[in-house]
Amino acid sequence: MGGSEALEAEIKKLIVEALALEDVDPGQIETDAALFGEGLGLDSIDALELAMVLEERYGVTIEDDPDGNARIFASVRSLAEFVRTQGGEPGGNP
Repeated sequence: MGGSEALEAEIKKLIVEALALEDVDPGQIETDAALFGEGLGLDSIDALELAMVLEERYGVTIEDDPDGNARIFASVRSLAEFVRTQGGEPGGNP
């Protein structure tokens, strides 16, 4: 598994654990599927919780920018890309 695939797998697991998605297996989450609405069905509260976990886990900063955040939280792939571009370290503090 390459670095980006490993990070995407880690983020999927983080989403399931942080949001207590009991009926979702991380492996079931499509890397390019929408996280909100029709996709995984997350809501704005989930986004806030996920943002806090990502900031704590990877040391990234998520700004109060609705348009930018919509792009960041569009999919697991976009979250992983954001973490990589912000210098977040996969496998950091749990």
